[in-house]
Amino acid sequence: MIAGVNAKSFGVEFQVLSLKGLKSPVAAVLTVPTLDKVTVDLMVVLGTTTMPIHQVLRLSRGAIIELDATEADEVKVLANNLPVASGVVLVDRNRIAVEVKQMLPRTPGTR
Repeated sequence: MIAGVNAKSFGVEFQVLSLKGLKSPVAAVLTVPTLDKVTVDLMVVLGTTTMPIHQVLRLSRGAIIELDATEADEVKVLANNLPVASGVVLVDRNRIAVEVKQMLPRTPGTR
């Protein structure tokens, strides 16, 4: 038999479930409506390059920076500076988008 108790603590709702009659620890199921308010910085890396600082200091409007990628290469999608996916760039008239082709596995130690 499963019995449930709803509780609210620190603005987070959770439900505690106990499995009566079983030798099992109590399980907590979290429902966090405040996750909708969390923002994540997403970046799409088209390519990279390195250059000496004196060249960086001389950059001005119209400068062209060559990258180590071609237009056929996949791009990396970063969430809060962590790689989460790879994909391809799509251009439709004046809009640029990224089609996700593969979700990257999480590395140990990242949440």
